[in-house]
Amino acid sequence: MADRDRERERERERQQYQLYPQQQQRYEGGLKNILPQKGPSASQVLAIVTLLPVSGTLLALAGITLAGSLIGLAVATPVFLIFSPVLVPAAILVAGAVTAFLTSGAFGLTGLSSLSWVLNSFRQATGREPLDYAKRRVQEATVQVGEKTRQVGETIKAKGQEGGREAGPTVGAGAGRPA
Repeated sequence: MADRDRERERERERQQYQLYPQQQQRYEGGLKNILPQKGPSASQVLAIVTLLPVSGTLLALAGITLAGSLIGLAVATPVFLIFSPVLVPAAILVAGAVTAFLTSGAFGLTGLSSLSWVLNSFRQATGREPLDYAKRRVQEATVQVGEKTRQVGETIKAKGQEGGREAGPTVGAGAGRPA
């Protein structure tokens, strides 16, 4: 019975392979799929040979640095405990100074960026530079003040001529003033 089932299964596989030959895949083995089909190039080998001593040296330096840090911490721990009444306030002071300095820089940077944003929005709104705009406004104001001064002067002159005709000619220090 099992032989017939195996035979039927083989027959189905043959028919399926004949109908769909591109779907049939063969298992080549695990290691052959992982490794490349050809070997490494000369430049890859040269890179590995060059990087091995460099990475080994850097790893050794990292180990030496870690050992030195641990020894320094072991030596400095009693000193920190003895001087902690002085070191803790000093650390708080240094932390406060650093915080103040960083905050000052952040506020300054924020102020400068805000000023830049205002100038850019002004340029977009007016289409001109702020100094050119201010110069033009001052010139317009100067012309308006000159015009107003001329009008006031003419008004004073006209009132002076009217007042001079009514009172008549007077001589003396109080000329032109009503008594």
